[in-house]
Amino acid sequence: MDYCLICEQYLEQKSSWNILFGDKSKDIICKACSNSFHKADIITESQFIRSIHCMYHYNEAMKQYIYQYKFLQDVALAQVFVKDFQRALRGKRHIVPIPMHEQRKRMRTFAHVEQFLQYAKIDYDNILIKQDDIVMGEKSRMERLAMKPLFKLHEDANVQKTAYTLVDDIYTTGTTLQQAAKVLLEAGATSIEAITLIRA
Repeated sequence: MDYCLICEQYLEQKSSWNILFGDKSKDIICKACSNSFHKADIITESQFIRSIHCMYHYNEAMKQYIYQYKFLQDVALAQVFVKDFQRALRGKRHIVPIPMHEQRKRMRTFAHVEQFLQYAKIDYDNILIKQDDIVMGEKSRMERLAMKPLFKLHEDANVQKTAYTLVDDIYTTGTTLQQAAKVLLEAGATSIEAITLIRA
């Protein structure tokens, strides 16, 4: 018997018609939880990034999901948006997740952006290091402008002259993505795109 990963209610089995027409995928959340997330599909751009695709709005249901996933360390919830990440990143190469600071990663026990990609079976290049354990949403614009660079490259990173795609969970001010993109461009990347789960 299967239960929704979010609300823990019983999941009804797919009908025989679904199976007959080849839909053998297994539901992991119920329809009510699925419908509580509101699609955004917002496409924007910034100084160093030619395209930023945000898949969902940051509504109350998504706020609760993020809390349960990141702060209650419910790593299985990374499965919920597997299909979304697979669709958004189809055909992309040189995918780079926004990393966590090592201290925060030890506290949370897993890297939440990398976990999305692992469950989606998407290859990625782990070439960035976060140098400061800060939360961008807590900084004023002036504080963000005065900051030292958030990221640096791993010593053995080999940035090629091609397009790269950054992946993050939440797009808020854009500073995090901007700084990561700048590091990659300065190292030789020709262009940067970004995919985020949420637009806050």
